[in-house]
Amino acid sequence: MPQEMRHQEAIKVAVEREKELMCFYQKAAEMVTDGEGRQVFARLAKEKEEHVGFFFRHYRGKEFGSLAEFVNAPCQSVKQIVKELEKVVDTRTKERRAREIAMEKEQQLEKILNSTANQIIDPGVRTIFEQMAKVTHNHYQIIESEYAREMGMPHETDIDTYVRE
Repeated sequence: MPQEMRHQEAIKVAVEREKELMCFYQKAAEMVTDGEGRQVFARLAKEKEEHVGFFFRHYRGKEFGSLAEFVNAPCQSVKQIVKELEKVVDTRTKERRAREIAMEKEQQLEKILNSTANQIIDPGVRTIFEQMAKVTHNHYQIIESEYAREMGMPHETDIDTYVRE
């Protein structure tokens, strides 16, 4: 039974972290003016909401209420980040910083998910965390690509063009 409690604690942390990123992406989508950037953040917010639901279904605790209640509850954890972004007056700088924060958060979550997976004995639960770590890494790559686009850097699909020149 103690092992099960560790699994449940790990799943609770995953639920909370995914919700935190969902909230951040929702706020970032509201704050950025770049249409493509807004779409990327909105898509990532929706995917994070799906991740919350995925982990939530495996969590046996009752303190969050229903999934709908938890997802729709106000997000306290992103207030400091939003304040930081609101202080930035220049729109381009604000959008760049939002992407930088998103990359940092995705890297942190990937590290946590991988670390947790390595500590879990149950192969089913471990697989859940490993899969979510891979998805989180993919989110990082999406944001990194979006960051490069916004900064005017060559996109990874343009590499052949630049190598041949």
